[in-house]
Amino acid sequence: MRWALLALFFASLAATAQSYPLRPVRLVVPFPPGSTPDIVGRTLGSSLQEALGQPVVVENRTGAGGNIGTEVVAKAPADGYTLLIGINGPIATNKYLYSSLPYDAEKDLAPISLLASAPQMLVVVPELKLDSFRAFIEYARANPGRISYASVGSGSASHLTMELLKSEAKLYAVHIPYRGFPPAVTDMLAGNIHAMFAIIPGVLPHVKAGKMRALAVTALKRSAVAPDVPSVAELGYPQLESLAWIGLLAPAGTPPDVLARLSGETMRGMRSAETRELLGRQGFDVVASTPADFQRWIRAESVKWARVIRASGATAD
Repeated sequence: MRWALLALFFASLAATAQSYPLRPVRLVVPFPPGSTPDIVGRTLGSSLQEALGQPVVVENRTGAGGNIGTEVVAKAPADGYTLLIGINGPIATNKYLYSSLPYDAEKDLAPISLLASAPQMLVVVPELKLDSFRAFIEYARANPGRISYASVGSGSASHLTMELLKSEAKLYAVHIPYRGFPPAVTDMLAGNIHAMFAIIPGVLPHVKAGKMRALAVTALKRSAVAPDVPSVAELGYPQLESLAWIGLLAPAGTPPDVLARLSGETMRGMRSAETRELLGRQGFDVVASTPADFQRWIRAESVKWARVIRASGATAD
């Protein structure tokens, strides 16, 4: 009897894998159209749609630092028909920044794949006349509080990366949080802000135009799209590695065979030459990890940035 039940169980799993999906799949992006998570999500959605043979519909559910869209998926039926494009904040660090969240990312979501990652770039206004990372540190140390830096929001990666630099380099700069990337860049271009850490694609055109000066990228090696800008590792600060990352997740409890199908198709799609070229032009490195590797990554990121958040007192409330 026991063997018969086991045979029935595995036959059921096989049938589920062969039948999934039977209807369109919803891919929730907790950020606006045109944002980097949206670009990566739509790129993945296109390849998944071809592989799965069903429409993959991208739905932008924005607000609360990504928490609104993440909650939608965390509370959705665990059947593989609602998936999440997740990033650093709502998946790994927002739990330390908000007094409460309507979901528990570790318990309510199942990692499928770390899709891509990209370093940030430290940029300053030309008026500072600082031509190197070391010059920036020396100036900030000698003039505490004279440098103001923008972030895309309190507790964001752009904020926490500068807080980590302040701690490691023993310097002080004034934080000016903005509601998103566009107003921060606009104020910096107007000369109202001196510096910021930002995703490379968003500031590289201004660097090339001479309106901003790039001093470092927060990676262990130089970026292919900005090969003349040194990495923090070669500058002697490997601990400043800070990557914006984007991954695919499903509601916890999604059938293992469905997760396996999604994992396999995701890795194949992300590793295609077309996808690598498209995302590479925007400064992203394609990762396409296994679910287990993605889960380990999330935990490591959570531990690393929790220390920074607690030390800085950062909050998003």
